[in-house]
Amino acid sequence: MDALTSLHSRTVVLPIRDIDTDQIIPARFLTTTTREGLGDALFHDLRYDQDGQVRQEFPLNDPATRDCDILVAGNNFGCGSSREHAPWALLDYGFKAVISTEFADIFSNNALKNGLLPIIVDVDTHNWLLAHPGTELRVNVGDSQVELPDGRIIEYPIDAFARYCITQGIDQLGYIQQQSDAITTFEETRSWKP
Repeated sequence: MDALTSLHSRTVVLPIRDIDTDQIIPARFLTTTTREGLGDALFHDLRYDQDGQVRQEFPLNDPATRDCDILVAGNNFGCGSSREHAPWALLDYGFKAVISTEFADIFSNNALKNGLLPIIVDVDTHNWLLAHPGTELRVNVGDSQVELPDGRIIEYPIDAFARYCITQGIDQLGYIQQQSDAITTFEETRSWKP
């Protein structure tokens, strides 16, 4: 997992509400236990028709959006089943952050644990972002802030531990491994030995 301390990117807008994890990554693509290649199946049934032809109107099929690191999604993004493959697919595609007014709790937790930043903004900011695809944003992860093109600063909530892990590029296991010296010292100073 790469460390993410700041981000400067244009946005790609997907203004569909209630996108569930099966729409993010359909179940038939869950036969893998690795992340590689999942980006190709991201939003598969929305990006392609029944014959596998590209739907030109779908935002991710516009070549101009390919280098965007920030997805602005509709309300209630990531609802549905618990599926760690959903943030894996978003990350493999190239997204580093998703902005919405709300995320399903399980999706949000899975995203944070895998280094994908779920950013919750207020309704007015969200509506403005939805109406302005391709907007350049600056995200400061350490300060939990998004800077809009007009200079406005929007703060977003993030758990301090999750923020630490994302800015360090580690997961929960990586955090525990960082504490190995303290763990060893604690074990050596215990009054009873196994």
